Amino acid sequence: MAKRRKRGEGSVHLRKDGRWEGRVVVGYDDKGLPITKNVLAKTKSECTAKLKKLQETCAKKPNERLQPDMTFGQWMDFWYQNYSKPKLRPTTQEGYENAIYKHIIPALGKIPLSELNTNEIQQFYAKLKKEGRLIRTALYGEGVSDRTVWSCHTRIRTALDRAVQDGLIRTNPAADCKLPPQNTKEMKILSREEMQRFLIQAKEEGYFELFLLELATGLRRGEVLALQWGDLDFNTGALHIQRQIYRANGKLVVSEPKTKAALRSIVLPPSLVEVLKEYQQGMTSHWMFPSPAKEDSPLDPATVRKRLQTILNHAGCKQVRFHDLRHLFVTTSLESGMDVKTLSTIIGHVSAKTTLNIYTHVTDAMRQTAAAKIDRSIGKREPQGKTCSDDGELPTQTPKTYPEAAFEPYKGKNRKRGTGCLTQINDHLWEGRYSPRWPDGKIHSRNVYATTSEECEVKLTELIQQMKLEIAEAKHLAAEGKWEEAMALAGQKKARGIRDNASNV
Repeated sequence: MAKRRKRGEGSVHLRKDGRWEGRVVVGYDDKGLPITKNVLAKTKSECTAKLKKLQETCAKKPNERLQPDMTFGQWMDFWYQNYSKPKLRPTTQEGYENAIYKHIIPALGKIPLSELNTNEIQQFYAKLKKEGRLIRTALYGEGVSDRTVWSCHTRIRTALDRAVQDGLIRTNPAADCKLPPQNTKEMKILSREEMQRFLIQAKEEGYFELFLLELATGLRRGEVLALQWGDLDFNTGALHIQRQIYRANGKLVVSEPKTKAALRSIVLPPSLVEVLKEYQQGMTSHWMFPSPAKEDSPLDPATVRKRLQTILNHAGCKQVRFHDLRHLFVTTSLESGMDVKTLSTIIGHVSAKTTLNIYTHVTDAMRQTAAAKIDRSIGKREPQGKTCSDDGELPTQTPKTYPEAAFEPYKGKNRKRGTGCLTQINDHLWEGRYSPRWPDGKIHSRNVYATTSEECEVKLTELIQQMKLEIAEAKHLAAEGKWEEAMALAGQKKARGIRDNASNV
């Protein structure tokens, strides 16, 4: 497999005429569309060398758009399109463009770059905080959040730093601006009892394995949804995180994580491995958590976000974000005695410093506990409310136990996905039906019948397990080209459907 070129290095490919072509983006036009140039060569190495030389030439060539009397708006647009945008992911680009083209340029864009001063930028921040909101003012008020002010300031300061480097201005006027305090969003963590109710309800609604894995690993939402069965070694319990999923421009995008630290392996506890092994039985998708609507696609992050809130509501728990489940894992790990360096590696932080900065409230409590232990050890001070025995030892404390929550899960009108449907035909007859999608791309149903709903439910469960195994076997046969055998499992007479869809197996 060919090695993928890094962002900004351009692309190199072999043409039909036998020559190699290299192409690179050298700039952007007034509409933000990329301007590309290409080179041709007989060999790939020669093409790569020519492409590198072209990039160096374009970098040294002065840009005609950089004028001494240009406005701040023109510079912001040029900086974003040429210095910033090529390095950003689509989701990050959206945030930059909202700040630049909806707030910064309309307010400060007409001021000459060389005349922009700290007072004008400071007034912009104050106005933004007071009356800068453009939508949903009736719901959130007329002012923007402190985070939006900081976002605009970061773009302005970085752009002006670049202007200083390019010799367009002597000093950065945004460097001395005063900003509102950065108040981090409060973390909401489920209690032990809430967590038990949450998992019971998640099992009822078919999301138990997903949320159990999240609570046991603290993976980011895009990371856990991008997992494939090939990422998990059932023998060692090693789980490899090597991709993430996010939505951009209305489509699901699967890509590598942003940082090298996010490419990591963690070891799952044996009990969780067993749960996932049982969960995998009969699954036909290579995704660990496939979409119920499209088997060859992972679950949509927005779907999981909505489902999380529904499960929390049904379980009677406080409303938390998916990211708060990650916080819950980190907090539990620190309180259990895991060292920060190991934890930062597990959750994919670049350094342990990042973990310490985010979870200061947890580490402060740990430091207080450590100080109390040192005080008892060195100062011989007895803890308040405790008495020592005759030999000077503290009395043995009974471990705290947490009884399981007595909770009956909420059962909605609709059955959870993957469990088929149950229908009462008359007073003495029940029908169970399971309608999965087979490798030929079509839905084939099978039925079971019983005189009671309980008996029919048992038969339906057995039918589902059997059909899942048959679907997996049919896919295997189809991949080997054994069309007739595969279609025999689906109960069809022709193998044309599977043959046409073999490329999707």
